[in-house]
Amino acid sequence: MLRVGLTGGLASGKSFVGRALYEMGCFLIEADQLGHQVMAKGAEAYAPILAEFGREILGPGDEIDRRKLGAIVFENPELLNKLSAIVHPAVRARSRQMEESFEQRGICVYEAAILIETGSFRDYDRLIVATCTEEQQVERAILRDHLTRDEVLSRIRRQMPLEEKVKFADYVIDTSGTKEHTLEQTRTVYASLRRLEDQP
Repeated sequence: MLRVGLTGGLASGKSFVGRALYEMGCFLIEADQLGHQVMAKGAEAYAPILAEFGREILGPGDEIDRRKLGAIVFENPELLNKLSAIVHPAVRARSRQMEESFEQRGICVYEAAILIETGSFRDYDRLIVATCTEEQQVERAILRDHLTRDEVLSRIRRQMPLEEKVKFADYVIDTSGTKEHTLEQTRTVYASLRRLEDQP
């Protein structure tokens, strides 16, 4: 199996690229989706998060309100690190289980925001970085996540700049144009990955 990392910044288009690769035939593991799962009521990260951050982060049905939690941790790097130390191991464990359930041959794409920052990009055979302009990141995040401009900029500033991330990339997909242009680039990358996967 060819293991491929897919990363980028906040609202840089990595999820769009990931879904496109899935539709082309790749296995897709979305770290953010796994993050939701491990934080769900009764799941493996739920009780440790409550023990660390208290019940004030809960919303309806005693589920963790990610926006309330985000408002606490994104302004405090120490608390963000504590949250990451709880969530990331659980996400990695679920990811390994998913990989083991896939066929041995194929292309497995793991989509995550901080592959480079954590150093885990080294675990993959190839790395794709989705990039766009910062203003597009801001516009997309405001529309998608209903955040304020200041909230979005604050989160972007805490991430590695996209121009730094592309230095680690085997493939760069520029999502700043039309969806079709992004898909054209993604198809080219997929064709290259297929050739690699077919090598003995």
